[in-house]
Amino acid sequence: MGILTRFKDIMSSNINALLDKAENPEKMIDQCLRNLNSDLGKVKSETAAIMAEEQRAKRALDECNGEIERMQQFAIKALEANNEDDARKFLEQKASLTERQKGLQEAYDLASTNATHMRQMHDKLVADIGELEARKDMIKGKLAVAKTQERINKMGASVASANNSIASFQKYEDMADKALDKANAMAELNRSSAKQSIDDLAKKYTSDVSVDDELAALKASLNK
Repeated sequence: MGILTRFKDIMSSNINALLDKAENPEKMIDQCLRNLNSDLGKVKSETAAIMAEEQRAKRALDECNGEIERMQQFAIKALEANNEDDARKFLEQKASLTERQKGLQEAYDLASTNATHMRQMHDKLVADIGELEARKDMIKGKLAVAKTQERINKMGASVASANNSIASFQKYEDMADKALDKANAMAELNRSSAKQSIDDLAKKYTSDVSVDDELAALKASLNK
């Protein structure tokens, strides 16, 4: 059957393996569900058709078996009525039906096998879809947490970079403070040096004036 060829990969598919290979699991989940639901619709349609064929083949086989049994009963009745020729005709018909029965049995066996395969395929698809639906929210939740963690990691890297910038800023601020302290110290030294020179000079003249005054006072006392 063409349907068995078209969907043979469904029987061997592994949903977990598909997800493991996916570059974007979230999109892969939705795509898998869409594909599986589409396949399920086709499989349901084909399964119904093949099951109907199985029933038709079974009905044809049952009818043939019923006719064989009927010819057997008629042959018995004809012999009981001493009508051997009629019995022969019934047995000939039985033989023809028995030959036909072989082909009907083969057709029914094939139809039954195909129907079994299609039912298995249908049940597997239903189970896979149910599993994926049950796991979809959990998987998407994990992916959301992973994305959040990734953003936090990137923010952590940005914070680390900002800390480095702050550290560099602090370094330059320390350098500026040192330069300012040095300039202030130099200014203080310059002011101290100028003040000391003036004080020394003032002391010179202050000392001379004191001696003159004392000398004049001494002369005045001697003249007296």
